Amino acid sequence: MCGRYATSRARQELLDEFQVQLDAVDGDIQADYNVAPTKQVPVVLDRRPRDEPDEAPAVRQLRTVRWGLVPSWAKDLSIGSRMINARVETVHEKPSYRRAFARRRCLLPADGYFEWYTLQDQGDGADPAEGEKKAKKKARKQPYFIRPKDGAVMAMAGLYELWKSPEDEWVWTCTVITTNAPDDLGRIHDRMPMVVEPDRWDAWLDPSLTDTEQVRGLLVPAMAGTMDAYPVSKAVNSVRNNGPELIEPANSGDGSGDHSEGLF
Repeated sequence: MCGRYATSRARQELLDEFQVQLDAVDGDIQADYNVAPTKQVPVVLDRRPRDEPDEAPAVRQLRTVRWGLVPSWAKDLSIGSRMINARVETVHEKPSYRRAFARRRCLLPADGYFEWYTLQDQGDGADPAEGEKKAKKKARKQPYFIRPKDGAVMAMAGLYELWKSPEDEWVWTCTVITTNAPDDLGRIHDRMPMVVEPDRWDAWLDPSLTDTEQVRGLLVPAMAGTMDAYPVSKAVNSVRNNGPELIEPANSGDGSGDHSEGLF
């Protein structure tokens, strides 16, 4: 799964990189080095402007939306915290995602994402009772930051939805599509965000492209050797921590510090 990531590109950089026609962001876009579910995140999408006729062309937009997709039929926002990811293998057929997959696709710009590797406790095996005690202990996990080797923006494949609140307010939400991680990353975690290459951005965002198989054909898992992965400080474990130091390689001792806060 993808449960944390970093996005620090400046607003103008995003507008230029994705050739955005309409800046629909209210307020500033702040760099966020510890994005967690339910936060507002920048997304790029193509959508016909409101009140325009049906034949009007879609416009490339930059927006901020809530991470955690809420289907239009949901009773409240809480369901979104359980729908931060959608598996590429089934996203086109799941009731919660299939309508969005057909015509409400988006890109989530990121610098990279975090995963937690379970550390193996290497005992000497001399005392079976001691080994059993160690097995019962909570597994120790080391956070890793994973990013494109070339430093390019990581355009994560996503879906967005509009949900109407009881107060008649429209809430925009999104989810990240995940896929199997290649062998060099699978040792850390077996899943990763699906990345859309620049030459497929236009087709992926095109709401007039609704053929399921054609859309699925745009999603190609990352090839081995295209991403960097390195351990970072366990300070990222707490959502209260935020700053560029979270994506810096861990110094000696930083990666094994005692940060007992939950991952979310």
